[in-house]
Amino acid sequence: MHKKTWAEALDDFVDDVRSYVAHVAVYVRALVRWLVASGIIGVLCGLLGSAFHMGVELATEYRLAHLWVIATLPVAGLLVVGIYRLLRVDGQSTDTVIEQIRTGEGLSLRLLPAIFASTIVTHLAGGSAGREGAALQMGGTIGLGVGRVLRLDERDLSTATMAGMSAFFSALFGTPIAATVFAMAVISVGAIYHVAFVPCLISSLAAYGVSLMLGVEPTRFVVAMPSADPLTIARVAVLACLCGMLSALFCEVVHGCERLAHSHIANPWTRAFVGGCLLLGLTFALRTEAYNGAGMGVILQAVEQGKAEPLAFVWKMLFTSITLAVGFKGGEVVPCFFIGATFGCVLGPLLGLPAGFAAAVGLISVFCGAVNCPIASTILAIELFGAEGLPYFAVAAGFSFVMSGYYGLYNSQRILYDKLKATFIDAHANAYHESDSSA
Repeated sequence: MHKKTWAEALDDFVDDVRSYVAHVAVYVRALVRWLVASGIIGVLCGLLGSAFHMGVELATEYRLAHLWVIATLPVAGLLVVGIYRLLRVDGQSTDTVIEQIRTGEGLSLRLLPAIFASTIVTHLAGGSAGREGAALQMGGTIGLGVGRVLRLDERDLSTATMAGMSAFFSALFGTPIAATVFAMAVISVGAIYHVAFVPCLISSLAAYGVSLMLGVEPTRFVVAMPSADPLTIARVAVLACLCGMLSALFCEVVHGCERLAHSHIANPWTRAFVGGCLLLGLTFALRTEAYNGAGMGVILQAVEQGKAEPLAFVWKMLFTSITLAVGFKGGEVVPCFFIGATFGCVLGPLLGLPAGFAAAVGLISVFCGAVNCPIASTILAIELFGAEGLPYFAVAAGFSFVMSGYYGLYNSQRILYDKLKATFIDAHANAYHESDSSA
């Protein structure tokens, strides 16, 4: 065997160092690239997200101070259809953003002004919707746009889209860590896009910081946590199972109403006008505006005061399903909060749980069941309610995740692995229901 000379050994060492430096340089360049791209995405989402938050708040305050505005619901429906027709983004939604991440196709940058204006119109008139659907769409559009300007490749454009989704979610709710994990996990159940962790985290923190500087208060609730004991955990598990089934029902009602509306009223203008009239009629019949708009006041009352109407979750489910089915814009997550919080508040005491605490458990459980993201839901609970209740919220998210089956708010979401066995299924949410055969 040839014995290396001192000079040859030195040359090999230098080559190894060069190879290592070149190897490290690849990751340094990638990190710097994402620091720049995600920072830009986060700042833009923070600015626009803060403006959007203020716009929705102003619209809500005006409606509550001038309840006659609810009478404009039919006209508002026509206006929303007109905005989407004018900007030529008919049919684009959160599902489109998810498809953009998966396939790189279908998302138009014109969706940004369309969803911004339409969601504010919906909240002003009293349509029952949230904000996060708009947040995911606007954030994803901003991320995609920044990625294109920076000439990122196809795979990096998907990551940039996720970074935008997480940033806008963070700006609206003030939950940067949950927003980070949610954007990574909601695309495909059973697989988390770890490559997007740093970009999503940077953009979420940047957007959160901008929103705080602009005066947007993060969403937080004050709730007393019971002492940890096996019986309380068992009661939480029971409530979570019921909430998981409720979330599946909510998803089915939302999608069912949409199918029904589109099959019976083909014309989108007529559909929006008739839907607006129906929402207006329900509002006057119930003699309350509690189910119009996002309903954050009702959620706050359920969690912090332990008070909710017995059928509030039923009416909110109906109002939201009609609102989204006929063409109004917004989101389904805050309605999930509403449905879960009021359901938990009513049912919790029957199970021996404090009403406010049960409302918090219900909020997280229905959200988790509807989006199929147990880890993100657990982190969201910590950011909303504090870390003291972590064991309870983890149990709630886990049991709800199982009991919600293969239903979900987003049809484009992929269920990669069976919820009952370690089996690869790769099916769309709401299209795989073989729990009996796989048990």
